[in-house]
Amino acid sequence: MSNTRPRGPMRHAGGPSGEKAKDFKGSMKRLLIYMKRYRIQLAVMMIFAVGSTIFNIVGPKILGKATTELYNGIVSKISGGDGIDFGKIGMILLGALCLYLVSAVFSFIQGFIMTGISNNVTYNLRQDISSKINRIPLKYFESRTHGEILSRITNDVDTLQTSINQSFTQLITSVTMLIGVFVMMISINIPMTLAALLILPVSMLIIGNVMKHSQKYFQAQQRYLGEVNGQVEEIYGGHNVVQAFNKQADVVEEFEKTNEKLYSSAWRSQFFSGMMMPIMQFVGNLGYVMVALLGGFMVIKGKVMVGDIQAFFQYIRNFTQPIQQIAQVTNMLQSSAAAAERVFEFLDEEEEDQTVEHPVDISTVEGNVEARHVAFGYTSDHMIIHDFNGVVKAGQKVAIVGPTGAGKTTMIKLLMRFYDVNSGEILIDGHNVKDFNRSELRELFGMVLQDTWLFHGTIMENIRYGRLDATDEEVIAAAKAAHAHHFIMAQPGGYQMVLNEETSNISQGQKQLLTIARAILADNKILILDEATSSVDTRTEEEIQKAMDNLMKGRTSFVIAHRLSTIRDADLILVMKDGDIIEQGTHESLLAAKGFYANLYNSQFEKAEAI
Repeated sequence: MSNTRPRGPMRHAGGPSGEKAKDFKGSMKRLLIYMKRYRIQLAVMMIFAVGSTIFNIVGPKILGKATTELYNGIVSKISGGDGIDFGKIGMILLGALCLYLVSAVFSFIQGFIMTGISNNVTYNLRQDISSKINRIPLKYFESRTHGEILSRITNDVDTLQTSINQSFTQLITSVTMLIGVFVMMISINIPMTLAALLILPVSMLIIGNVMKHSQKYFQAQQRYLGEVNGQVEEIYGGHNVVQAFNKQADVVEEFEKTNEKLYSSAWRSQFFSGMMMPIMQFVGNLGYVMVALLGGFMVIKGKVMVGDIQAFFQYIRNFTQPIQQIAQVTNMLQSSAAAAERVFEFLDEEEEDQTVEHPVDISTVEGNVEARHVAFGYTSDHMIIHDFNGVVKAGQKVAIVGPTGAGKTTMIKLLMRFYDVNSGEILIDGHNVKDFNRSELRELFGMVLQDTWLFHGTIMENIRYGRLDATDEEVIAAAKAAHAHHFIMAQPGGYQMVLNEETSNISQGQKQLLTIARAILADNKILILDEATSSVDTRTEEEIQKAMDNLMKGRTSFVIAHRLSTIRDADLILVMKDGDIIEQGTHESLLAAKGFYANLYNSQFEKAEAI
């Protein structure tokens, strides 16, 4: 990577700590639109949820009839009548049992359906995110930590899954319960119902105030959770460097600062969430006491049956419970809105143009490359490449040299369209690189970078990544050409040895050999070698150089090198400084010119002699 952009050891994503809450309604609306594809399942779930709640609501009314029948039987017995009719009471209780059983079955079905919906939504979200990652420009990933991006896929999507599965169903059943209980209360006694309704304004006032203050803390909690993940991932990946420079205390201090922010926002959000239930229970108990006093008075006056009072007491409990549940759901929805915002922000990120209307056919490309007055900067006010011009013929080996930060690697990124030029144009066989489909353009290139990338899998799988349809024999032949076969066979398991997640069970030089083998297997028309031999010893470098010479025959090759001794046989050497080509020619002609290249080469030669 070119050192043209400062990149500190700790890069934190997310906005400033004082970022205000974003659009709650907009996020929930976007989530509902995303779930529109499941509208049939949602409709069925709602029917069963409402049905379960209705059957559950009717139960207290029927049980009240049993209480009334028992009370009348006792009064009749005292008066010398027939006494308690246990058969009738039994039938009433059996009917109530059947209602509750049906309610339980309906509840199970709606829960089963809702679980499927929530799993499908999160599954599709992760698929969309995974697909989106491949269409986002490289600059997005270079400005954010890996952990912060991963947090969108893991923590935020998990939060949405839990919220969808619980809050949506709870909201439907709570609203149904609230309406149904109100109807049943009205059917029993209007004055007692009005007394119970007095708690509603107080409840709504509490809910409104809590929602007003809690959203910003739920938003901050999700943001700081992403930052904590980013720090953990970054420091864990570089723990050897941290220990080598004795930066453990600094790392812990930095982590504690972010963790403290996460703790503070999480504590506040959970505090507001936790205080909702006890406050609502207190308000509900006040209403319960009022109804109890009024109901007792009406029983004495003979205006209400005893069983109805008992049913009403159950309803008043059931009336406050859905209010409490709605309050809890609002807090869950706050959390899900914060998570949804972060997920949809990622899905709304600017994408690279993947296709063009009339793409160039890459099967006819020979490998001629030309740069015409190319200018580029990662930011518009800081240009790195000023006026780059150069012509490379098909099959030539071109070396790009220059001091750190000259723009060597940046030119390769422009060639492969990881970035687009600010002005000028880059041509391949006379066609602007913008006239190729982006994925097809990159099929033309094989790369071996200074920073090796291998994944958790066998050595065979890592080499085959260059061409997935390659046979085992072709993989082994590529490894031999890269002089990697000998060290592979010395490993336990040979080609079936599994590299761990950090690929720390092989050396840096061995990693480089595997990436070279991968490039050999890919057999692309244009090769890019960015310090490809920087991590191997001198003897191995000589062996790799021979393999590379064979590989580069007949192919256009760009070699970025600091060891100038490795590119003496290049057909063309481009010398870059401050974003421009200041010299170009062969090794001998540049030495004869006694310019910048000659000074670079002689300084390395003198150092080698001194050693």
